[in-house]
Amino acid sequence: MRRAAAIGLAAVVLVPASAGTSTTRPLLALTATPARVALAGSENATVRVTNPGRGPVTVDVARAGFSLDRRGRPKIGRRGGLRAATAWLAVRPRRFVLRAGASRLLAVRSRLPRRAEPGDHDALVLLTTRPRRGGAVAMRMRLGIVVVVRAPGRVVRRLVLGRMRARRGRRVRVLELVVVNRGNVTETLERGRIRVVLRRGRLRTRLRSEPRELRPRTSGVVQLRYGGRLRGRVTAVVRTTLRPGRRAVTRTYRLRL
Repeated sequence: MRRAAAIGLAAVVLVPASAGTSTTRPLLALTATPARVALAGSENATVRVTNPGRGPVTVDVARAGFSLDRRGRPKIGRRGGLRAATAWLAVRPRRFVLRAGASRLLAVRSRLPRRAEPGDHDALVLLTTRPRRGGAVAMRMRLGIVVVVRAPGRVVRRLVLGRMRARRGRRVRVLELVVVNRGNVTETLERGRIRVVLRRGRLRTRLRSEPRELRPRTSGVVQLRYGGRLRGRVTAVVRTTLRPGRRAVTRTYRLRL
């Protein structure tokens, strides 16, 4: 359904200057494969968790909701909104110990409730390490595995272009275009899917959007960076394909750089 994309949600590391000098293996590390799980309705999946670090780790496993802010940054929440699949998931085991170099399989199962709304619903499986007792280094790591559950029914894909504005960065201007996902599935906007031509008189400059995801029934900001010399009032012509198999949509904005 989507390409795998890891989300490192939080990591707090306090390392004294006198800590170990080895660079071959990290002192604390944790990986999960796949980092994104797609389930079709009530289905089972497995995730391989590996400890590539130099010492054993104790891992607590929990479910959580998550959301993306307007600029696509992930946020952890207890419930995760109206389209959260947190309550639909069961994960086993809930706690385990991994010695250095060892792996373990997590069983992830989804069970849809009756009359589940069609489309994508998501949640996080959180893996949190416990601080080592008596160690010279106090470390804790948290890793989030995104789980997307697609409930059966009619799939609706509908993206709508909203307003656009220009803001000043340190070295460049940043154009911010609001895109609204009115469909019921998560949309991935690949790099360059939205293209913009800036015009001022006879001058022309072409820009391409940065990648981002939009969850169902949410809106977000797609950014385009401009480091050229155009200043003052410009015309921005946006061209994009908002729905697969449809013609490109063009919209014109008046901006001040």
